[in-house]
This record gives sequence, structure tokens and C-alpha cells, in this order.
Amino acid sequence: MTYTSHLIRHSRKLKLLRNESSSSVLVRMFSTEVNSSIKSENLVRINQRPGNINGGSIGASSIRSVSNRMRIGNNSISRNAFSSSQLYSRRGFASDSALPPHQEIGMPSLSPTMTEGNVARWLKKVGDKVSTGEVLCEIETDKATVEMECMEDGYLAKIIHDDGAKEIQVGEVIAITVEEEDDIAKFSDYKASSTASSGEAKSSPEPSPPKKEAEPVSSPEPTSAVAAEPPQSKGRSFASPLAKKLAEENNVPISSVKGTGPDGSIVKADIDDYLASKASAPKAKATTQASNLDYTDLPHTQIRKITASRLLQSKQTIPHYYLTVDSCVDKLMELRSQLNSVQEASGGKRISVNDLVVKAAALALRKVPQCNSSWTNDYIRQYNNVNINVAVQTEHGLFVPVVKDADKKGLSKIGEEIKQLADKAKKNSLKPDDYEGGTFTISNLGGPFGVKQFCAIISPPQAGILAVGSAEKRVVPGAGPDQFKFASFMPVTLSCDHRVIDGAIGAEWLKAFKGYIENPETMLL
Repeated sequence: MTYTSHLIRHSRKLKLLRNESSSSVLVRMFSTEVNSSIKSENLVRINQRPGNINGGSIGASSIRSVSNRMRIGNNSISRNAFSSSQLYSRRGFASDSALPPHQEIGMPSLSPTMTEGNVARWLKKVGDKVSTGEVLCEIETDKATVEMECMEDGYLAKIIHDDGAKEIQVGEVIAITVEEEDDIAKFSDYKASSTASSGEAKSSPEPSPPKKEAEPVSSPEPTSAVAAEPPQSKGRSFASPLAKKLAEENNVPISSVKGTGPDGSIVKADIDDYLASKASAPKAKATTQASNLDYTDLPHTQIRKITASRLLQSKQTIPHYYLTVDSCVDKLMELRSQLNSVQEASGGKRISVNDLVVKAAALALRKVPQCNSSWTNDYIRQYNNVNINVAVQTEHGLFVPVVKDADKKGLSKIGEEIKQLADKAKKNSLKPDDYEGGTFTISNLGGPFGVKQFCAIISPPQAGILAVGSAEKRVVPGAGPDQFKFASFMPVTLSCDHRVIDGAIGAEWLKAFKGYIENPETMLL
């Protein structure tokens, strides 16, 4: 009787489905071949079109998933759990039958801190066949120019952003690929606005509310004064993501801006009005005074913009303090001369003073590991690897490639890696693995540029950076009361994050570093 009643109940449901005249049918699918520990429930809406069901053809674009959840044991895993910021392509199906299935190639996230990038140049053109692993274009990131490879076989149907396109948000569509060569022509009029990233789509309607504010003319006060007026509400100021980013880039305090968006929220147009009102008066005076000046405006490169943003953040948020010591380098120079004689005899490359400084700093970090750490809001992370970033100045900007596990490498190996990384930096061809993962930074302006002493800015999330000045000869007392001698001293300044490195810890690290510099033979033990 149980099976009979079960069949009667479901036959009635099927009869109702046949008689239903609405444009959509809800179908619940059950599987009897699933393991008892895995329960799958799929609810799919099938949009009916004349002839689709009876003809037996249901297009991919006519099926829309309403619910898709898989339960394994007591754990629930949704599809969103598999999303990744590193993925830059997605399969697209157009609702219009004129556009075939295609793949949208988005701006990739090539580093943990990357939010936007530039298209340096395309290596493929529209109509070219592309294969998995083949290079599509070169992307300029905040650190270097990186090649972007294709993820699937197909044909390049449309290039949304051409060579030289700048400030493209991560995830924003830059190209379209298709599987069939005959489908390329169908994307000739493809509009980029339909594939804009979600962040851009949300921010685009924001400028519309300020137009309503500009309509009433009853107030005699200019709009600039209204924009500069601080909000009366003492509560929290709400702002759109685009407005927050613009305010952060221009150092605008959100609390000083009056919001004109929904419920008084701050939108991009409010920040623009605030900046315009703040800069209008000084600009008028500046143009009258500097109208006869001859100048050239140089556009910001992506590397310059990101470097400026991070250094500003570092100086504003990290409590810097500085420790300086002078180290006698006479023994260091003598050892270097001996080692270079051996290198030249064996056909090896010469060892520089900077190579010895990197080695001494790495060994000092191994001896005082508190300085090989980073600050987070919940804990201090102390690294087991000693990876030294070395600042390299190029015509493209400042690069900081990393020498990994410098404490475990010999001087010749360190020198060879630094030369290779410097050459790649000058060619703007560094890969993410060449500059990511550093735990401490060294900036040497003494040897190459003759700078006597300076204080460097810490590179987040690191807690310290060593500024190396030029060595100079000084007169120092000798053994007797009337005896004097000459000695060369090199000043170094350690910039410390006081949240991580206390003053005594920083002094202890400098003591260890100075010991290796003044007794360089200990570095070889």
C-alpha cells in the first residue's frame, strides 16, 4: 500500500505539470545512486519557449540555477567557496542568440596587493588562434611587467583594452575569446560596458544624486561652500567604495564631506565637489603667478603610484624610530680584496661591499630574530626564513627584488643573484617571485651615490630597513697618547617599527651587524 500511495501522489503531480500553462516549470531532481553520506538537491527553473520542450531542445541560456547546494556529512559547501582572486577568466553565455558562448578574460591579480594594472602591449591580435599556456599580453603591475598566459584553447575575438590602457581594475574584462573561428565576427561590436566589473557597475550610478542638489537655486551660497560644509550628523559617515578610494588617494577626511547620496551617504561626486571647492581659490592665484613658467607634466607610472601610496601609508601608520652606528670597514675591505683575488683567479665574479652588507644583515637577523618580524592587529609574526630585499633604482622606478635565504648562501652566490635581479629590474622584467616574500630591506645610497647618511622608510609589512651610507676616512687615536691613525668608517641607520622592535632590540641587532662588519671573517664560519 505504501508504494501504491506513493505512485498515485506523484502521478497527480505530473498530471498538474502537464496541464500547467505558465511560462516556467519547477522541476525537483532526485538521485538514488548517491552515497548515503552525500545528499544532493538541485532546483532548476526551465524557461519554456514554443517548441523547446516538445522539440526536445533546451538551450544552455534557458536554464537558470535557483538552488545548488551539496551537503557532505554535516558540512555545507557552497559554490562561492571555490572562487579565487587569482582567476581572471569566466565562461559567458549571452541571452541574445546572436552571441555564441564565449570566455571573458579579466585583469588578473598578479600580487597580493594589486588592485589595478595597465596593459603594456598585446602579443596576439584579434583573430589569432590561442592555446593554453600561450602568452596573450604583458600586464604592468605595481612591481614589474608580467606576461599573462591564456587559460583555454580558442580564438581571440575582441580586445576591450588596447596597448597602453591604464588603471584597469582587477577583474575588469580586457578581452573575449571564443571556441570557433566563425564566431569572431559576431563580437566586432561587443560593448565593454556590458562586461564591466561589479565594482565599477555599482559605482557608476553614484554621480546621479548630486544633480538633484544642483537644481534648487534658492540658496545664495555657492555650491563649493555647500560641498565643503561638514556634515551635521555626529554618527558614522557612510561612503561608497569608490568615494572611499578617491578620498584616500587625495587625503580627504570623510568626516569633512557632506553626503548627497541615499540616506546622506557620500558618493564620488561629493569627493569631487570637495576637492574642487578646496582647490579653486589657490589655483586662481597660482596661475597668475606661474603663468610664465616653463614646465613638463610627467604622467604617473603604475609603479610610481603604488610606491607613493605605500610609502605614505607607512609614514602615517608605522611609528618609525631610527638608530645609527659607525662601523670600521678596514678589515672588511681587506677581506674583500683577498676574496676577489681568488674569484678572478678562478674566473668568478667580483664581490661587492653591498654583498658583504647583505650577508652581515642576514646573519644578524638570524641572531636577533625579533627584527625579522611583521606586525598584525592580532599577533607579531616572526619569520623563520631570512629574505633580504635589495633596493634597485632604475629609469622605470624603484624596485626591491629579494634574495631568499640569504643567511644560508655564500658571498659569491649572493653577489650573483643580486646582479641578475638588478639586470631584470632595469629591463622591467621581474616576476612576482623575484620581489615577493621579503622580511627585511637594505637600501644602499653610499657606495653608488656617495650619500653620507640617510633614514629610509619602512616597507610594510616588514618591521625594519637598513640605510647604508658611504665610508669615509677619519683620524682616530692610536696606541700611545700622541699617536694617531686613519680608519674608514661606514655609517648605517636602522629604521624600526616600534610596535615590533623595541629600542633595546634594535640596538642589539645593530651590535650584531657591526660585529660582522668589523670582524668579517666570522661571516665565513
